[in-house]
Amino acid sequence: MILPPATLGMLGGGQLGRYFVMSAHRLGYKVIVLDPDPASVAGAAADEQIVAAYDDAEALKDLARRCVAVTCEFENVPAASLALLEQRIPVRPAASAVRVCQDRREEKAFLARAGVPVAPNLTLLPGEPLPALADDLFPAILKTAREGYDGKGQWTLHQASDVPAALATSGVPCVLEKRLPLEGEFALTLARSPSGAISALPLVQNWHSGGILDQTRSPANEPALEAEAQRIAEHIIAALDYVGVLTVEFFLVGGQLLVNEMAPRPHNSGHPSIDNAGCSQFELQVRALCDLPLPARAEVQPAILLNLLGDLWQEGTPDWAGALALPGVHLHLYGKGEARPGRKMGHVTVTGGDWPSVETTAHRLRALLGLPPR
Repeated sequence: MILPPATLGMLGGGQLGRYFVMSAHRLGYKVIVLDPDPASVAGAAADEQIVAAYDDAEALKDLARRCVAVTCEFENVPAASLALLEQRIPVRPAASAVRVCQDRREEKAFLARAGVPVAPNLTLLPGEPLPALADDLFPAILKTAREGYDGKGQWTLHQASDVPAALATSGVPCVLEKRLPLEGEFALTLARSPSGAISALPLVQNWHSGGILDQTRSPANEPALEAEAQRIAEHIIAALDYVGVLTVEFFLVGGQLLVNEMAPRPHNSGHPSIDNAGCSQFELQVRALCDLPLPARAEVQPAILLNLLGDLWQEGTPDWAGALALPGVHLHLYGKGEARPGRKMGHVTVTGGDWPSVETTAHRLRALLGLPPR
């Protein structure tokens, strides 16, 4: 067990790292962030930032000398960097687990070996002969094997003849995945400590726009789906021998949950827990890293999250005063500089004692901010 005021390390300087820093500080820890951006929002909140590339061996050794344990805020930190750190201090999640999550080919293969249901898919390599592509695989989505997120690195394809051009455009290994008729999208975030304790936040339901999360309902209030999602997620954690926070995203198709992808970290859809849970996903991350006790179950109150993208700033600063005048509104701005279209600048969570009041306020808030109704 690692107790405060120990110093923890964070690889990554984005908003997820920023919330980790804030949770660690509240528990009495110090945090050093390593990120190449000197203006990173996590670094601004941390006790110190090491400005260096994620594969800078000397910077990584410096981080290891000054911290007692390290975690990460996104899955594209080089697994080799995590492995280097593992030679010196605890790294949670481990390099082996992150390596699986950062490459869709490895992720799909792992899930298949573990007997976890996923959408039909094929691995494709640019410049190599295409395998036979069955008509029933289409329509499909071509996804880059690495680093695609929030709709980036993805192409919707309607027939096999569309594949060669899209694959050539990508220029990298890809996964071709059947586009399924979705009945819903869900996510479950859970944590496992080195001692083996597991704690899960309730299942949430998600809605996306343009491949980016737009709205989350927490909890989803689907007891049967939640039980199945937790069973699948705990099976994945056991198969990976995973320690840390893991988010599993699901598709609901024909009444069955299929795993879409895994994130070895807290997740955008887990942000409601900052305001509606006794223990947020970021406190779970701190507790799992330090082997502190995990809550048996996170009790939550009704909440709806709305993501705030840079598009909202294109005609000036949004009406935050009007938003905050609504009941149960919690505004979170991440401290980022340029408000670019599609960039996650913050989020708003609406909480309340019952669903009708939360839904009414969320509807009013969407209209106030100029977001399309949902």
